[in-house]
Amino acid sequence: TFTSINLALSIAREKDVSVLLIDADVAKPHVSRILGLDQEKGLLDALRDTSLQIEDLILATDVRGLSVLPAGAPAENATELLASDRMQQLMRRMLALNPNRMVLFDSPPLLVTSESRVVATMVGQVVLVVCADRTPQKAVFDSLDILGQGKSVGIVLNQGGESSGSYGYGRPFAESLKGN
Repeated sequence: TFTSINLALSIAREKDVSVLLIDADVAKPHVSRILGLDQEKGLLDALRDTSLQIEDLILATDVRGLSVLPAGAPAENATELLASDRMQQLMRRMLALNPNRMVLFDSPPLLVTSESRVVATMVGQVVLVVCADRTPQKAVFDSLDILGQGKSVGIVLNQGGESSGSYGYGRPFAESLKGN
């Protein structure tokens, strides 16, 4: 969630691009909670109720170029709703509303829920967030296997410190240059 929000904020600063951040972590909608939108109608509501227009549920923020679609009210059949034809229709509608808009999904961990696997099948690119010194290497490889070779995947190493590697912009790299 931290990475999703920061990525959305960063991209929204671009000149000709806007960002729609969708809270698709429907079991634990942290984006909605952090932004104070956890009581607002959102994605799951639009998937359940065909009379709701998706553009009416997208909320502007005080950050120019950034809007948010909250998760909405919880649903026991969230995976099925996310995998539905209605979701495909909503995706097409969200993209058609603004062709210069980048749509970012915040989703739960890939190996923990089926919702994240469904969301991953709908997107063009995936950013896999790996926690330094905590995420097992096997979990990273299992996640990459689930995503498949045809998917564009980037990896963000999160919570890295000086012990996470010996090269980069931090002290270990600088110290390696002292002897040269």
